[in-house]
Amino acid sequence: MAGPAFRAAAVRVRVPATSANLGPGFDSFGLALGLYDDLVVRVAEGGLHVDIAGEGADTLARDERHLVVRAMRATFERLGGQPRGLEVVCANRIPHGRGLGSSSAAICAGIMAARAVTVGGTEQLDQAATLALASEIEGHPDNVAACLLGGFTIAWTDGLDGEGVAPGAGAHAVTLAPNPDVVPVVFVPADPVLTEVARGLLPATVPHADAAANVGRAALLVEALTRRPELLLPATEDRLHQDYRTPAMPQSAALVGALRAEGVAAVISGAGPTVLALTDESTADKVLGFAGEGWAAHRLALDTEGAVVLPLAQ
Repeated sequence: MAGPAFRAAAVRVRVPATSANLGPGFDSFGLALGLYDDLVVRVAEGGLHVDIAGEGADTLARDERHLVVRAMRATFERLGGQPRGLEVVCANRIPHGRGLGSSSAAICAGIMAARAVTVGGTEQLDQAATLALASEIEGHPDNVAACLLGGFTIAWTDGLDGEGVAPGAGAHAVTLAPNPDVVPVVFVPADPVLTEVARGLLPATVPHADAAANVGRAALLVEALTRRPELLLPATEDRLHQDYRTPAMPQSAALVGALRAEGVAAVISGAGPTVLALTDESTADKVLGFAGEGWAAHRLALDTEGAVVLPLAQ
C-alpha cells in the first residue's frame, strides 16, 4: 500500500500559551493566552534539520528527541507513513518550565504541522482525533485542549491509567468564550519548576470536604469566567493542589496570597511557578505593580482561536 503524499510548500503553525487548572479546575480547566510559539515545517528530500530561536534555543535538542519532532512523528504514523526528510524552524516565546503550557504548545504545533503538510491530513485526523493524540502524548488534556481550541476549555477523558491518559482513551473538550472584560496578567519567575516535581507533591487522597469545596468553586468559575467576572475571587479558591505544591514554589504561593488579600483573583498557573491573575481593565496596571524583583509581569490578551495554520508571510 502506498504511503501518504506530502505537500512541497512549507507550512506555518501558531500555537498559544495556556494556563491550566485556574484554581479549582484541576486537570480539567484551561485558558488560552495571547502569547505564541510559531513553527515552520517543510518536507525535505532527506534528513532532519531543526532550528530554534527564542526560548530553549540553548538547551533543546535539535534531533529526534525534540518534542515537536516527536509529535510530528506520532502524527505521521497515524496518517500512514513518514516523509523522507523534514526541515523544522521553531520561534519560541512561551517560557519553558513555568506552567504556561510550553510542552502542550510544542505537541499541538507538531501535530498541526504534520497534518498540514500531509495531503488529506486534516480530513484523516479531525479535531477530535487531534485532541485525543495530543492528550495521549502530553498525558492529560487540559493544556492541549486550550491550545488547540482557544478560549476557556473544559476537558475530560473516558479512561485513565496510573500515569494520565491511557492509549485509546477518549479525550474530549468543550470551549467557552471567556468574558471579554477579563484581563489576564502573568507573573513569570526567573527559575522553572519541573511539572514532575510539582505533581509529585500531591497526595494520593484528599479530604472529602476539600473535594466538595472544589466542585462548587469549579462550577462557579464557569459562570464567573464567562458571564460574571465579579465572582472570580471566590470562584478561584482551591483546596486540591496549590497548598500542597507550596514547598516547591514558596515565592509563588506568597504572591498568590498577597494578590488575593487585595481582592485579585490569583492562582498558580498550571503546575507553576508562574502566577496568573484574572483582573479587569481598571485594575490591570495596579496588578502589574505587584511584580517585585525576580518576576517578569506581562499583561496578555485572551486567545480565542487556538492553534492555527497561517500564511508564511503573516
